[in-house]
Amino acid sequence: MNAQIIMTFFIFCMGFYLMIFSETIIKSIIGLSVIQSALILLFVFFMTRTGNSVPIKNMEMGLSVDPLPQALMITAIVIGASITALTLMISIKIFHYYGTLNWHQIFERND
Repeated sequence: MNAQIIMTFFIFCMGFYLMIFSETIIKSIIGLSVIQSALILLFVFFMTRTGNSVPIKNMEMGLSVDPLPQALMITAIVIGASITALTLMISIKIFHYYGTLNWHQIFERND
């Protein structure tokens, strides 16, 4: 197995652990961002091919890299940044309403 895939899996597990077992909302949001980054890295590692050329540079029909995965990952990065910003804004609203960002205290107040 590739060392890059193992490292990406390790980063994914760290983000999952941070998202599930954190006590504050901000740490959970950071964990979600780490998971998203790990999935983007994994996708880029799978689509990487050595020895291929850029399709714009080379006009002859040889081995060229498909630009679609890179475009999809740029879109995923923009969507991930938007989701992170939205969740941070929601956490600000939660803080104004409950006065805390601790998951346990929020759930205790709702019971």
